[in-house]
Amino acid sequence: MKFWIAVAVVFCASLGASAQIKPCEDLKSEIARKLDAKGVTNYTLTIVDKGKESEGRIVGSCDGGTKSIVYQGGTAAEPKPAKEKQPQ
Repeated sequence: MKFWIAVAVVFCASLGASAQIKPCEDLKSEIARKLDAKGVTNYTLTIVDKGKESEGRIVGSCDGGTKSIVYQGGTAAEPKPAKEKQPQ
């Protein structure tokens, strides 16, 4: 019985560890989709080594925590004003 409990613990631990490792390109694509959905334009996402100084804000960690994704620039899309009826 103790053997199966130990196997279950090891299995669950390996699932948790593998769930945190995400390829950088996959994470970068997910972040880009979220930014696009919010109407953000003119931005760049760059993959850099963790701890490397760079301009911008770190928005993600990938490849097992060895790299970071840095966000630079960007502006939110302006809401379009409603069309006004012109007097005739």
